[in-house]
Amino acid sequence: MFEVGPQEESTPPLFRLAKHEFKYELVATPGVAGQLARYRLTFPSPVKTPHAVNNTVHCEYYEPLGGAKRKPAAIVLHILGGDFSLSRLFCMELARRDVAALFVKMPYYGPRKVSGQRMISEAPEATVRGMRQAVLDIRRATAWLGDQPEVDANRLGVFGISLGGITAALTASVEPRLHNVCCALAGGRLGEAIWQSPELSELREKWEAEGKTRDEYLAVVRPIDPAVHGERARDRRILMINAKDDEVIPKQCTIALWKSFGEPPIIWYEGGHYTVARKFLAALREVGQFFERAESPKT
Repeated sequence: MFEVGPQEESTPPLFRLAKHEFKYELVATPGVAGQLARYRLTFPSPVKTPHAVNNTVHCEYYEPLGGAKRKPAAIVLHILGGDFSLSRLFCMELARRDVAALFVKMPYYGPRKVSGQRMISEAPEATVRGMRQAVLDIRRATAWLGDQPEVDANRLGVFGISLGGITAALTASVEPRLHNVCCALAGGRLGEAIWQSPELSELREKWEAEGKTRDEYLAVVRPIDPAVHGERARDRRILMINAKDDEVIPKQCTIALWKSFGEPPIIWYEGGHYTVARKFLAALREVGQFFERAESPKT
């Protein structure tokens, strides 16, 4: 069941959902034993696209066994390149700390892959549609996670790296149940980050070849910029983790998100967007501790 509170009326229409029920399927993954149980979770996306395989959301649920009766829990989101192994490592670390973790595969990734389609597309209008679908998928996943009997629904959170961190920031701003928010290698001014990204240079070249300008591009993607909506999350518990010399998410983009969030704690690691991987163990520890100490909203 997806329940809504009074704040739903103020949610930007692009990300608004009504109260509804949805079906899901939960299947145990063989070969997992000890202090952890793992499941495959699927449910319909709230958004119906022309691509049938993309209309089912695929998740992996990591349930800690033993420990506290009611556990904190976190949504975990993946990077732009779709390397799921990194997300799974963070899920395992959270479960080891008695934090339930739900790894959500975003639109057009993994089993949802469609040839020629990407969540972050050459066409900014398609990027807006992809991000909107991701946010609504995560909102529905949050409702499922909070309904699990082993989960403390008052201590839910979200974590992501790079694209996952940007999507986590945006979703937290429109989903009030996500009180504990950790964004790694993320930033605001999403249009500028995409425009400057070396990984997306073909997008920029194609846009300019059509005679369109940078400002026109920025205007199209502004509705999905987490810095535009970040002040809605200022009552949350937030931690940002960033690289000092990030060449993909420029520092001014990180600062824009940080300011929109109300200047929460931020950790700066030495390195760039990729070389910061040398700090992986430190980041794994910081993220694990953050969710291990998850808090409930203040009343």
